[in-house]
Amino acid sequence: MIPSKPKTEIRLKGIGVSPGISVGPAERVGKALEEPEHLIIERYEVETERERLNEAIVATREQILALQEEISSAEGENDSAIFDAHLLILEDSSILNEVLRIVETQRKSVDWAYYSVSKRYIDSLRKIADPYLRERAVDIEDVAKRLLRNLRRGAGDEGDDGMRPSQPGTSILLAHDLTPSDTVGLDRTRIRGFATELGSPTSHTAIMARSLSIPAVVALHEMPEDFPAGDIVLVDGYHGLVIINPSPATIAEYETLIEHERTVLTDLEPLRHQDTRTADGRKITLSANIEFIEELDGIISLGAEGVGLYRTEFFYLSRPELRDEENQTANYRKVAEATHPHGVIVRTLDIGGDKLLPELFEDPEPNPFLGWRGIRLSLDQPEEFRLQLRAILRASAFGKIRLMFPFLSTLEELRGAKAQLESAKDELRGAGIAFDEKIEVGAMIEIPSAVLIADHLAKEVDFFSIGSNDLIQYTTAVDRVNDRVAHLYQPAHPAVIAMIRETVEAAHRHGIWCGICGEVASDLTLAPVWVGLGVDELSVGASQLLRMRRALSRLDSATCRNLTESLRAYGSSDQVKEASLLIAKEAYPELLL
Repeated sequence: MIPSKPKTEIRLKGIGVSPGISVGPAERVGKALEEPEHLIIERYEVETERERLNEAIVATREQILALQEEISSAEGENDSAIFDAHLLILEDSSILNEVLRIVETQRKSVDWAYYSVSKRYIDSLRKIADPYLRERAVDIEDVAKRLLRNLRRGAGDEGDDGMRPSQPGTSILLAHDLTPSDTVGLDRTRIRGFATELGSPTSHTAIMARSLSIPAVVALHEMPEDFPAGDIVLVDGYHGLVIINPSPATIAEYETLIEHERTVLTDLEPLRHQDTRTADGRKITLSANIEFIEELDGIISLGAEGVGLYRTEFFYLSRPELRDEENQTANYRKVAEATHPHGVIVRTLDIGGDKLLPELFEDPEPNPFLGWRGIRLSLDQPEEFRLQLRAILRASAFGKIRLMFPFLSTLEELRGAKAQLESAKDELRGAGIAFDEKIEVGAMIEIPSAVLIADHLAKEVDFFSIGSNDLIQYTTAVDRVNDRVAHLYQPAHPAVIAMIRETVEAAHRHGIWCGICGEVASDLTLAPVWVGLGVDELSVGASQLLRMRRALSRLDSATCRNLTESLRAYGSSDQVKEASLLIAKEAYPELLL
């Protein structure tokens, strides 16, 4: 017998969204939203179709609630809250009313009507630049798949229950995409990891993978179509790698890495509630970014020194009733009380760009990222703006709250926002409602023009917080989610470093502190740069809290200052990264996987 030729190892690069390493037999599974048969109905069948839809909604609601209960029992209520969004989508009146209109006026089956409406919403969201909102298309698709299955079942088709590998030995799933329900429905006694062609770190599927501790990689653009089921695949959620048919040498290399990571995580545990200081004793505040109130327990258990950025637009957009002043006050109060004594920085609404309120953006802007967004929109909607400001102020009576204004480009905008804040204070004083009279106010620095007038802005605020994601984007003129130019989105670009340097120095010249709340704050390879530039606070993702605390504890301020002085002579991102990485590798090599 002629021995079979060893299969060639293939490496695919994507984005690691859930850390960990898994290896095993893989299968390519999953399919997009299936189009039902295009059936025409008679007038007398309209009521029957309406009843079918109602029955499918009830069945779908029960299934979502069951999934929510399952994940709550296994992982806690924080992660199960993701399915609240699915319940809202299921009962969204704009979708359901349009479906029924198509059934009644065009005499189409409810299956086809629901599919066509959902597909239009999904396709529209997937064209949006913002990764967070683009990934909400997956949630609509998840609900639509489930409801369409229930419609088929009502017609006598048993269908299936979602993502199920057909090969008994499968432990790695390769898919075009996975919905949150697919992820929760995975048999965790068998499935050790997954990889998808679509997705981003902000997707609910990525959130679920992290909560379930399933290594995952997304945004793989070159996954083989004819992948043979049963081939061995390795998923590296740390580096965003998927390795098909890994060689014995690769397997051995990763076994060593797995043991190393296990040792590092054990070693980091004692840092949960320690102070964050550099090796020479300099205090740096290490806080966390959050988007949902359900994230609080996780960051508190990891020892976050408060919340450095609370993005209020996401809960505000998802449920219109939360715009109510009482609901906003209750929300901010919960965060303030939970983060005592450190407190929370609440960013006022950064709506606009690609985070749109339907009633305000009926006509699309030609260039929304340079248009009506952030503080510009708030100042044009003063009553709505003061409503949020009153809610923040009222909550400040129950815990430490700071507030900051996003997307400032002029001194006039800052003064206009502060004038609205004073009006909100006057309204509360007139009503006899308590608030923190000395509430701190900050400016979010994310536009180059704001950097260049930072000395003027610093005279009128209590702190700066650098929004690095937008600052990088606007400084380098690069859309970070555009694949064609993504390689030019460079956090270590010398111009970006110069912008951050000037912002920090301007803050310190005027006696205020300066933090970074964008993604670069979590970058361990650039931590020496932030220490050297004198950054006072870093607000990071929850998963990086303990790693960053350890990294900072190993860095010497003088060494880092010498580094940042040397960066003035560099003209490329690679030079900056290389110089910073040398110090990082010497200080905390075990953290740099």
